[in-house]
Amino acid sequence: MALKKKLNMLKKHMSHDSPKETQGIVHRRETPAQQVPHQSFWQENGAAPYFFDDDHCIIKEAVFDKEMSWGRYKLADLEGAVEEWNRQKSAHPLCADGIHADELLFFDTETTGLSGGAGNTIFMLGMSRLIGDQVKVQQYFLPQPGSEVAMYHYFLNHIKELKNLVTYNGKSFDWPQVKTRHTLIRDFVPSLPAFGHFDLLHGSRRLWKDSLPSVRLSIVEKEILDVHRVEDTPGYLAPMLYFQYLQERDPSLLKGVFTHNEWDVLSLMTLYIHISKILQGLTFTTGKETYEAARWFEAAGETELALAKFYDVMNSDQIHYTDAAKAAARILKKQKKMKESSELWEMVLKCADKDEEAATELSKYHEHHTKDMEKALFYAVLAYDRWKGKKRLLRAKEAKDQAAFHIRIERLEKRVQQL
Repeated sequence: MALKKKLNMLKKHMSHDSPKETQGIVHRRETPAQQVPHQSFWQENGAAPYFFDDDHCIIKEAVFDKEMSWGRYKLADLEGAVEEWNRQKSAHPLCADGIHADELLFFDTETTGLSGGAGNTIFMLGMSRLIGDQVKVQQYFLPQPGSEVAMYHYFLNHIKELKNLVTYNGKSFDWPQVKTRHTLIRDFVPSLPAFGHFDLLHGSRRLWKDSLPSVRLSIVEKEILDVHRVEDTPGYLAPMLYFQYLQERDPSLLKGVFTHNEWDVLSLMTLYIHISKILQGLTFTTGKETYEAARWFEAAGETELALAKFYDVMNSDQIHYTDAAKAAARILKKQKKMKESSELWEMVLKCADKDEEAATELSKYHEHHTKDMEKALFYAVLAYDRWKGKKRLLRAKEAKDQAAFHIRIERLEKRVQQL
């Protein structure tokens, strides 16, 4: 960008007159002299140029009926998921309490590389949003690297009221990249908005990292959401296609990239619906999903909800019974419900014949609460025997644990002798 042009733009930003907010998708000042290359192609594909100070970006919009199914859900199901969060008023990180469905912006980017830093350019910003009876997908495309001011000027003017962003790895990648690019041109574009951020990658890792070969969005789509893409352009090809476009100036090279990004932001909407319903208990879940949802609620401080879900697992899934019972027993112990906790540890002891934690907890319970030293010693010795039967990698921790067992057993032996 020429120095004279930068100074002219900076002068406009120093003006005391506030810019007027415009409405609609195509916010542009276009004259016959302001034509863009391949303009007929863009028009045929639902896109139009946005001009800003002799530069431009491309804005593409697609509209879908909210009753359209995307995988196992209708897009309209977002409303029900958000309404249920408002009813439950949970402290969970994905809870949309106090939020309307149309206040969620599902966001994804396409970049020239997977690394961070100023050398990585975002060439496409994509977002979907439920508005009335429709879902609108808007995509902001960078036709050449020097046009970032035009793209971000349009984008930031249209998300001024943004309250909540929904992404997939957006906390670690997408939005930090936006912030990096914004830093380079912040004198010429509006400020970044403050907002809440729901990152669905975290939830996918919690729920499915052990059951899926990968938690890439494309895998989660297919295996969990029943979304099957046909002739999709893989995300890893997007940077190469963009560089090829810059060389050849053939926008048809990017049709698959636009479609891929559009499908991404629609899938984010469906994924948010599905994870919400798992957490809300409104869809069928596997024992593993219920167990991980319970752990997630516990991490969020929702111990009663977590406890209820751990009991659900115990009543329906033998594979994860022991893990759920141990987790529930720990919660009950923290709540000072020692008898209920000890009953669960007894059940764990019967089911897991190699688990020393249950025996250790029962030893502590009888020593400090029932004052039955003989039982406390019995469980302490049992815990030590089980512990010795396991192989360990960390010698320092092994020595520390062994010392703790010896101290407990010696103490209890003395107390039994004193009876």
